[in-house]
Amino acid sequence: MNIIGAFGSMSVSDIAAAKAFYSETLGLTLKDEKMGLQFQLPGGGELFVYEKSDHQPAVFTVFNLLVDDIDGAVEELVGKGASQEHYDNIPDIPAKQDDKGILRGKAAGMGPDITWFKDPAGNIFAVMEP
Repeated sequence: MNIIGAFGSMSVSDIAAAKAFYSETLGLTLKDEKMGLQFQLPGGGELFVYEKSDHQPAVFTVFNLLVDDIDGAVEELVGKGASQEHYDNIPDIPAKQDDKGILRGKAAGMGPDITWFKDPAGNIFAVMEP
């Protein structure tokens, strides 16, 4: 097998809301919208978002954004009205999220600093500082 490329995709319930969220709130570059929304991702990847009338959001993280300043990213996204998630009662989470909603994995020696948000369709995405 000779893989020549790859991209991620997910469904949404409202394509217009997804377009506004992913291009305006997250600042992703919209590359094409012929059959859905094709976004160019930093670092060369792509994300394809399509509308599905019976969309059901996954109960797990479907998309990850790497940032160089998680505190600044959280402030910016919350300021733009993004819905931040809090998972303090889940046993699989190795540490508690702080009052900014960030799990400080680096300080705990347990991975990156990370937090989670939902898009308008309920899809969970993570913002992390590696």
